[in-house]
Amino acid sequence: MKEITTIQNKIHEIRGQRVMLDFDLAQLYGVETAQLKRQVKRNIERFEGDDFMFELTWDELLRCQNGTLKNGRGQHHKYLPFAFTEMGVAMLSSVLRSTTAININRSIMRAFVTMRQALATISVPDKIGELENKIENLRQEVEDILHDQNDINESTRAQLDAISTALTELQPPEPRPRRRIGFIQD
Repeated sequence: MKEITTIQNKIHEIRGQRVMLDFDLAQLYGVETAQLKRQVKRNIERFEGDDFMFELTWDELLRCQNGTLKNGRGQHHKYLPFAFTEMGVAMLSSVLRSTTAININRSIMRAFVTMRQALATISVPDKIGELENKIENLRQEVEDILHDQNDINESTRAQLDAISTALTELQPPEPRPRRRIGFIQD
């Protein structure tokens, strides 16, 4: 089981496909990456098409290595690695004929199947329903908060109006106009 988990950690999602990189496969098979690549290039007709294998871009490699660097497995690459899909990994068993390669290929196939089964058990409609319920609950909470805030604002506004009226009543009346003092000429 530990072996399958180790292999699953080396499976990446790139270009919408689950793939394993050549350096990870070489490590599992116990061969050098250059040797694995040579065998693939000698039998390139077996790997034609992106559904078996493709070469990563530098950006894809960097994104992929961000996850591996955290585990302390970061590597420097002179050449872009190959990414092998599940079918490409299965095809590798016909190119690499050692007993180790055959046993590792079996484990890799089991890891891919386990991942596929795990993804199949996740019920998307159930998750969507849960999310809809959570969104509805949040909407209701926000609506309640806004309603309470409006009540507070209206009562505060009424209190402020009452204070303003009271202050107006407390102000002294406006002084009457005074008669002018002095000589008035008609």
